[in-house]
Amino acid sequence: MYAIVATGGKQVKVEKGQTVDIELVGEPGSTVDLRPVLLVDGDKVISDQSALSKAVVSAKVLEEVKSRKIDGFIYKNKSNNRRRFGHRQRLSRVEITKVNKTGGSSKESES
Repeated sequence: MYAIVATGGKQVKVEKGQTVDIELVGEPGSTVDLRPVLLVDGDKVISDQSALSKAVVSAKVLEEVKSRKIDGFIYKNKSNNRRRFGHRQRLSRVEITKVNKTGGSSKESES
């Protein structure tokens, strides 16, 4: 079973036990719930909003990391306008602890 979750304006495919880097969501050691957009369980695909409102994707925040550096340069011709800048986005490294389609803690619906 895997899910597509929306976080920070992006969508990420996650499975139980996977570690992913997402937009900053919380302090290290805390648990967060991510909003599923799509849930796939074998051949069954769940994309209905009413069914997804019951689905739970939980994650544990492991640490805070920085993404790669982005270098930018702005230049305007014939006006001596030049600007150089850099940026490193802060991210949370999270481990997916639960992907559940019913919200309860039954063993048969966990993967």
